[in-house]
Amino acid sequence: MVAHITIESVRTKTDLEDTKGLFLAYAESLGVDLSFQDFQLELDTLPGKYAAPTGELLLARDVHGSPIGCVALRSMPQPGCCEMKRLYVHPAGRGQGLGRILATAIIQAAMELTYCEIKLDTLPSMTAAVALYQQLGFKPTDPYYHTPLPGTKFLARKL
Repeated sequence: MVAHITIESVRTKTDLEDTKGLFLAYAESLGVDLSFQDFQLELDTLPGKYAAPTGELLLARDVHGSPIGCVALRSMPQPGCCEMKRLYVHPAGRGQGLGRILATAIIQAAMELTYCEIKLDTLPSMTAAVALYQQLGFKPTDPYYHTPLPGTKFLARKL
């Protein structure tokens, strides 16, 4: 379990900049071009589609206050449905359960926002993430957008 980690909603300019840095690290870690998701626009307009009252951005900081993980939530066009995005844990924070803590926290936020279902997409190469999502009750679902990335897994969970 992770000791001395705080997880809070992103609300300040500093939080937004730190989250932006983690989003960039996330994108770099994937090794794929996210331009098909308008990733640069997403960065430039944070919190954008993750803003309250229909979305959420969570930021984890270590004991020294350094940003170490993040996760986001946005509404989807389907009534009662939302999407988990950008779950990322800095390499220094991995192997301690922080990914599970962040995912669980964003699921809780989705329930508090009265969503009925949460969806996500992930790459098959992200085996630890796929396993985590399955452990958290996510099941395969039909693709809900077009992706140029072969093998993308689409998952959903009722809330």
